[in-house]
Amino acid sequence: MEKLLINQNSQLAIAGNIGAGKTTMTEKLSKFFNLNPIYESVDDNPYLNDFYKDMKRWSFNLQIFFLHKRFSKQIKLMKMNKGFIQDRSIYEDKEIFARNLRDLNYMSNVDWNTYNNLFEDMTQFIDEPNLIIYLKASTDTLISRIESRNREFEKDISSEYIHSLNIYYDQWISKISKDKVMIINTNNFNIFEDKEMFDDIKKQITNKLSD
Repeated sequence: MEKLLINQNSQLAIAGNIGAGKTTMTEKLSKFFNLNPIYESVDDNPYLNDFYKDMKRWSFNLQIFFLHKRFSKQIKLMKMNKGFIQDRSIYEDKEIFARNLRDLNYMSNVDWNTYNNLFEDMTQFIDEPNLIIYLKASTDTLISRIESRNREFEKDISSEYIHSLNIYYDQWISKISKDKVMIINTNNFNIFEDKEMFDDIKKQITNKLSD
């Protein structure tokens, strides 16, 4: 496929639930468009194992960790005037994960208010993505992928938790301007095998960013 050019200061976010395929999509698109990848801090996260065993105890700690990591990585690249593709955006941390934990009573109102105030202060210093690419998948598909990759810390994730996150994702995406979002149904999409669909995705991204 011919090389498609986009502004090298572009800021893209790959959004999606756990198991949606964000990391792989981030890796492949960052190489194709020559943008810096920002990956989610999973391997160096000291809270994940404990969080899935006791969400109420560790919810605030986990969300603060993710908030700080995403902010620091993004602000560093912005100061260097470099474009990037994020494996999940800082906005998902609040609107999907932290909000869901608050509504499930796994995060107290005091912790939510502290988190939210910090989020509002931090996001004044960063730009919103030029484009959000939402990888949509059913709960069954996501659970199947989570089980197949067999990560130790994900063994305690319930289908109910994944389903609730899907609901919050759909609500959040519906509020974003259509020219700022691109929705990809990944239920039957294999990025390693479906070359034609992946080529089409790259063309759609280029068209979106050139509008």
